[in-house]
Amino acid sequence: MPKKGQKRAVKPPVGDVRDPDSLYHHMLRYLEHLAEKNYSPRTIETRESYLRYLIAWCDDRGLTKPQEIDRPILERYQRYLFYYRKADGEPLSTRSQHSRIIPIRHWFSWLVKKGHLLYSPATDLELPRLEKRLPKAILSAREAETVLAVPDLGNASGLRDRAILETFYSTGMRRLELINLTVHSIDAERGTVMIRQGKGRKDRMIPIGERALAWVQRYKESARPDLVAARDDGTLFLSEWGEAFTPNAMTRLVRVYVEKSGVGKKGACHLFRHTMATLMLEGGADIRFIQAMLGHVELSTTQIYTQVSIRLLKSVHAATHPGRLPEVGEHDEEPTAEDLLEALEREAEEEDEG
Repeated sequence: MPKKGQKRAVKPPVGDVRDPDSLYHHMLRYLEHLAEKNYSPRTIETRESYLRYLIAWCDDRGLTKPQEIDRPILERYQRYLFYYRKADGEPLSTRSQHSRIIPIRHWFSWLVKKGHLLYSPATDLELPRLEKRLPKAILSAREAETVLAVPDLGNASGLRDRAILETFYSTGMRRLELINLTVHSIDAERGTVMIRQGKGRKDRMIPIGERALAWVQRYKESARPDLVAARDDGTLFLSEWGEAFTPNAMTRLVRVYVEKSGVGKKGACHLFRHTMATLMLEGGADIRFIQAMLGHVELSTTQIYTQVSIRLLKSVHAATHPGRLPEVGEHDEEPTAEDLLEALEREAEEEDEG
């Protein structure tokens, strides 16, 4: 992923680059269209990767133009994805196959709208059925505390890492959301975090617990000055090089502590996201409050922020993460705990694919 202010890296061409009417050049125009429509750089990058797989597959079969692609060809590509094996010999997951087809459908619909095709051969493609899967591993409150205690607090990196783990555990925010935090994102007085341009380019304000706040404050005062580079861009959590973490580096950092803890469970950043949600559920929090914390509230569902103040959300967080059981009022039955956890697992799989 490019850092803030950086342009997206230009990837090598694929397919027929000489013909302006080739699949490759139509893909470039499509990606430019997505950028103009304010799609996130991550979404554009993911769609480009999946379209490149298709273009390379077509090129191997002498297919270079959109007009040469029909439904039987796309169905052959679907079968190819089904039988494909990764370097480790494992097949693509059903969700991965599904994710690689969706951008193709959107791309061909765009080609029709722009007058390059009369109809889309991808419109009625039958997508693989997605099975519901719950998170493979979730930490108990005691296990979470064990992981949190692993960093060496005798150096700047250890203090930083403890603050990172505490922030993941308290807020359940996504990996990129934590990476993009600035020193001004956290309001210590109000006990809140402002997440700017989270998934779907949505802003949201969420609570952060007092203990996590204390560790972040300690990091800012005692460790961050030792890590900051000559030019401080305001990024909250800095690597040893004084820069924002890359997604992979953040995953490695958290995974190492999970492994060192000896809890016997696998995972990294999303493990804490799962854990936060599960412990709040067990603590008695209404599912829609947790959805608001996670950023899972969609336009088609109850918009909790139009009805619930951050103060109330904060009180629910304090009472249920992962402490005593509160008395929770009755709410309409809408989402279920299984729906919430399945959504988290789907999100984790998508992140792994990215």
